[in-house]
Amino acid sequence: MHDTPGLNLSPSSGAGKGINPDIAKKYEGKTACVIGAGFGGMALAIRLQSAGIATTVVEKRDKPGGRAYFWEKDGFTFDAGPTVITDPPCLKELWELTGHDIAEDVELMKVHPFYRLNWPDGTNFDYSNDEDELNAEIAKLNPDDVVGYQRFLEYSAGVFEEGYVKLGHKPFLDFKSMLKAAPALVKKQAWRSVYDLVSSYIKDERLREAFSFHTLLVGGSPMKTSSIYALIHKLEKDGGVWWARGGTNRLIAGMVRHFERLGGVMRLDDGVKEVHTLGTRATEVETESGWKQRFDAVASNADIMHSYKDLLRGSERGRKYAKSLNRKSYSPSLFVVHFGLEGAWPGIAHHMILFGPRYKGLVDDIYKHGVLPQDFSIYLHHPTVTDPSMAPAGKSTFYALVPVAHMGKMPVDWDQVGPKLEKMILDEIGRRLIPDIHDRIVTKFSYAPKDFKHDLNAHMGSAFSLEPVLWQSAYLRGHNRDDVIDNFYLVGAGTHPGAGIPGVVGSAKATAGIVLEDLAIKATA
Repeated sequence: MHDTPGLNLSPSSGAGKGINPDIAKKYEGKTACVIGAGFGGMALAIRLQSAGIATTVVEKRDKPGGRAYFWEKDGFTFDAGPTVITDPPCLKELWELTGHDIAEDVELMKVHPFYRLNWPDGTNFDYSNDEDELNAEIAKLNPDDVVGYQRFLEYSAGVFEEGYVKLGHKPFLDFKSMLKAAPALVKKQAWRSVYDLVSSYIKDERLREAFSFHTLLVGGSPMKTSSIYALIHKLEKDGGVWWARGGTNRLIAGMVRHFERLGGVMRLDDGVKEVHTLGTRATEVETESGWKQRFDAVASNADIMHSYKDLLRGSERGRKYAKSLNRKSYSPSLFVVHFGLEGAWPGIAHHMILFGPRYKGLVDDIYKHGVLPQDFSIYLHHPTVTDPSMAPAGKSTFYALVPVAHMGKMPVDWDQVGPKLEKMILDEIGRRLIPDIHDRIVTKFSYAPKDFKHDLNAHMGSAFSLEPVLWQSAYLRGHNRDDVIDNFYLVGAGTHPGAGIPGVVGSAKATAGIVLEDLAIKATA
């Protein structure tokens, strides 16, 4: 456990860069604590510190990142995930708040194609935002679907405007705010699933899978997640897909560096034990080491169930809301095999989806039945094709990820099941891409649902928190500010708008707006 105070920049240092003194004066003497150093937590901490609020981030693990943790093993760098960076402007804005440039701390690299999709019959589909290339890929599978895709793209642009631009950074603190948004969502047929919506435009089953799988990357079933999530396609088309040189972890490291540059304090390797309350106020944060400190505002980037059931266990509100959360549905977990191989693999794209023989049936096994299927779809991550620094010379870094039911639906012994599933996944990659994969493995390890639960306090090992279904969205998701404890806030996947880097960074913008408004009011009261 350690504190790392940063430099307190003034407008006169760094060529006019730093915290605006006029804004800072408004929040003079105000303090905030952010629990958890994931993307959402760090984005919120930067926003608060940029306004002059003395902000401390408290993190349980030895390194920041949350789900964007990383390991270094045998010369290889392994990102825990996420690995797909979209909407760079939402990240750049965190630096621009104080006149800085993200390029000072992070090098973003374009990824092309965004994804290579592969089916068991050997068919490949390269997915990108190059219109001519993408139309040619669609025509290769079904020429008639080129026109259908254009209609789908128009729909995606519409829900992007309504669901992301207008509502993505807006906190839904009361039901009235959701009612105001309802007509636009009804007009966009938000009750339909992404898969159903895509199928209304596109007839080839492989292309239906190609344009609906994105929901799985934020924890949602394509057959249940609201068609509003088709906005992801527009988000990628406009902004591209990016990679941070050195790994997604380098993006987190850059956020930490910028936060400390502004005077923020990181407290690592010291998990929060309890958030103490008095009446309707969070008063003090206490960690496992015994450290205690009072704050004007406390925000949790931790798992939403953990935040209420454990961190607020001493309050009636924490106990009551934890019971309510227990009745909600949660996203599945993941099983991830990290491995380093001998050799370079220029023919394997940075991001690949290896679809299995089933789509809907497989999704049902994970989301409905809670069984471990014998077939699976694999997300294969191969960063060294873009960034060789992720592995020693002449070697390559990979991870293979498969969604699995969370531990509440599938309470298996992962110490027994894990090694078998690991071999099945590597065998499938060997069959489809790298025939001698087992002979080429230099190092490997797996990450299972029990690790999500242990390392991240994730409820039932869920990898994405609350399932992103319509009845758990906006006001019906965790609120950016608690309804009872009026200075306790949420940020991250469990609150609006949901999981994924743009989602949790958007939640930080929404939450920061409320914190700044609340503290400004209290400063003048």
